[in-house]
Amino acid sequence: MSTLKEKHNQHIFTITTELDPPKSASSSVTEAQVVKVAPYVDAVNIADCPMAKMRMSPIALSSIIQSRYQVESIFHLTCRDRNVIGLQAELLGAYALGVHNILTLTGDPPSIGDHPDAKGVFEVDSTGLIEIAKALNEGHDMMGHELGEAADFYIGTTANPGADDLDKEIRRLEGKKKAGAQFIQTQPIYDIRQAENFLAAAKDLSLPILFGIVPLKSFKMANYLNSHVPGIFIPPAVMKAMETGGRETGIALSRELVQALRDIHADGAHLMPVNDVDAVAEICRTHK
Repeated sequence: MSTLKEKHNQHIFTITTELDPPKSASSSVTEAQVVKVAPYVDAVNIADCPMAKMRMSPIALSSIIQSRYQVESIFHLTCRDRNVIGLQAELLGAYALGVHNILTLTGDPPSIGDHPDAKGVFEVDSTGLIEIAKALNEGHDMMGHELGEAADFYIGTTANPGADDLDKEIRRLEGKKKAGAQFIQTQPIYDIRQAENFLAAAKDLSLPILFGIVPLKSFKMANYLNSHVPGIFIPPAVMKAMETGGRETGIALSRELVQALRDIHADGAHLMPVNDVDAVAEICRTHK
């Protein structure tokens, strides 16, 4: 079976989805979600204490998912909780466990989470983390000391197609590619023209781009995202549809977006179901 990296190298449209680890010593809840999405996705993202809320290790959970369900995982790793030594140690352990896809993130500050008095580390940012993963791929640590065996991570980063200054966003991505980034997963889009514009702007990067999709559940949700979340633009036609529609309308719109991404020859879609894992199958059932 081809890996995510191999599929991207072959320009195969891929679908990934994002799941949160449990606040539990048992992984059974997330495993049950994996069973539901496995037939429809090429890989499952596992978040790293999202919104600075303590959860199970994404590396351990990714390893469980891959070994028990043969579903490729992309583990998130943030710079919030570990210094450079800890980040390198985590990465080497992940690679030894067979978890080779990483999404590099700076991370949310502890102050917004469930341990607000915890101290954030942030010795490096996401670009620095990319550089660390690249160094391990090259067979040495951040001090230049040789490793016993090199890693071979597939290094992902994030982007915002709806950034106010798209040129600045592309320059930021150029720096991340130089640091070692190999693929991109984006913030949510609701307008295929936004994806087309971003693909054109990012053409020279020559990196696979998976566009984020958060299925809308209600007009209230659509209105909040459109009004309060920077970088998200929901077209008037979508807002109008959600005025009289609910979850089913949101699912249908997401399904249309996935097909539109295929039509413009994007590299893939990244589904973020926000505690509605059943939506993944409903969106993808006609596409896999």
